[in-house]
Amino acid sequence: MKTLSLSILLLAFSLGVAAEENIELQQANFDPENRGSIVQGAKSFVKYCLGCHSIKHIRYQRIAQDFGIDEMKVLTEVAPQGATIYEQMHTAMNAHDSEKWFGIQPPDLSLVARSRSADWLYTYLKSFYTDRTKPLGTNNLLFKDVGMPNVFWQLQGEQKASYIEDDGQQVIEKLVVDVPGTLSEEQFDTLINDLVNFLVYVGEPVKMERERLGKYILFFLLMFLVIAYLLKKEYWKDVH
Repeated sequence: MKTLSLSILLLAFSLGVAAEENIELQQANFDPENRGSIVQGAKSFVKYCLGCHSIKHIRYQRIAQDFGIDEMKVLTEVAPQGATIYEQMHTAMNAHDSEKWFGIQPPDLSLVARSRSADWLYTYLKSFYTDRTKPLGTNNLLFKDVGMPNVFWQLQGEQKASYIEDDGQQVIEKLVVDVPGTLSEEQFDTLINDLVNFLVYVGEPVKMERERLGKYILFFLLMFLVIAYLLKKEYWKDVH
């Protein structure tokens, strides 16, 4: 648990500084109406990411309210042990210690999905491969020379790069699983998609409510337009 949590600490830093490869992004299946997926993503974030990264713009209570979940259930199934329902999703890692160990304080991930995109995050988290020439033993197809390992390697398995020669240079054609993980490909895709769904939700929690209210507002404007048109006809019927 500790190893996985510490491994993900360079995520947001790597997102901003690594050199992005010109590859086609995989499509994330983001569905704001799939509340089960988002809640499952929250559980995965707490399990694998919260040890290093915070999401300070949301509280556990907000998750309970938005998805109609009992607060005690959120505390027992989502929040880490000892958390209260009113707490923000803060990491337990001390900022001073993190800077001492890694040279940088792990960034907050509240807006990472808005600064990138759901497809980018989905592709990034699935594109790690073994690279023994790197200090951490891994690299990323989307971000060359990425500064973090594959925190899900036990679940996904170890991928290796398959190379082809292009204009006299060795380039990566695709990634293939070299050592199978504990999850099937379909199960791992679901886990990553749930995590991405949660990060997208966190970037704009009010979006679901805004879209729900938007339907009623559009209906009201349509009805007002009809009434205004009929009223205009009534006022002008005697004008020649």
